[in-house]
Amino acid sequence: MEFSHKPVLLNEVIEGLNIKEDGIYVDCTLGGAGHSAEIIKRLGQNGRLIGIDQDTEALQAAEKRLSNYKNYTLVHNNFSNIDSILRNLNIEKADGILMDLGVSSYQLDNKERGFSYMQDAPLDMRMDKDNPLSAFQVINYYDEESLYKIIRDYGEERFAKNIAKNITEIRKERDIKGTLELVDIIVRSIPKKFRYEGSHPAKRTFQAIRIEVNGELRILEKSIQGSVDNLKKGGRLCIITFHSLEDREVKNKFKSLQDPCTCPKKFPICICGKKPEINIITKKPIIPTEEETAENKRSKSSKLRICEKI
Repeated sequence: MEFSHKPVLLNEVIEGLNIKEDGIYVDCTLGGAGHSAEIIKRLGQNGRLIGIDQDTEALQAAEKRLSNYKNYTLVHNNFSNIDSILRNLNIEKADGILMDLGVSSYQLDNKERGFSYMQDAPLDMRMDKDNPLSAFQVINYYDEESLYKIIRDYGEERFAKNIAKNITEIRKERDIKGTLELVDIIVRSIPKKFRYEGSHPAKRTFQAIRIEVNGELRILEKSIQGSVDNLKKGGRLCIITFHSLEDREVKNKFKSLQDPCTCPKKFPICICGKKPEINIITKKPIIPTEEETAENKRSKSSKLRICEKI
């Protein structure tokens, strides 16, 4: 299966990065190199692209796509380790960094990866195949209270308690092994009149399990801070999110980096000594145009936030 991934908000990202010919740019979520292919086109011979991904299949696809260029380095790692990644490459600071969060089209469409609630597959959901924790372990070995909290907090699912209870009841009899088996349990846990309000009834729970397996929210704040720390003055950080939990985390972290003062508001002057690290470029997130959402339905929920290092 080809690793095809239509890059979301491509023009907006390229404009937001404010690319310099001789700059160093980091794509933290390389995927099939959709964004990176456009970034590298704009670099001269002294420019450099660093592509990071925890999915080896993504790195193989990106290598093919970028094979006509020489000024790039691909790294198998998690972008939360950006500090050590750049240090190991002897890169002091970058001119621009991109994060395109969430699961790729390839991962969703490749049923063996177990991300989709539309196709039957083993419960997996690992972005990094070397990760010892899979969806199978989460579903079959987490206790009921932990499952409930994950589905409630990461999926914002109002029937999380029912779903967690039914999962733990079923697994007393047998392991829950497949995606459609899990979908069936989820659907039966939701009252009939609420099952098909809006999106697929399993969407929120699958999102929650995927976030838990890959530690997506746990690493986000660290990754944003690490990215800002590794930007040159005037360098840009672009982050694309696909659900409200991620967007809220990015929004709040950007705010705290722009206004880090912890002094009580009644103080006439700041005495904590904390200085702003960034300027927020996007006061409101950039969303895709109607044309883009018509061409690529998966772009519908995407939001782009941009900041610049002071």
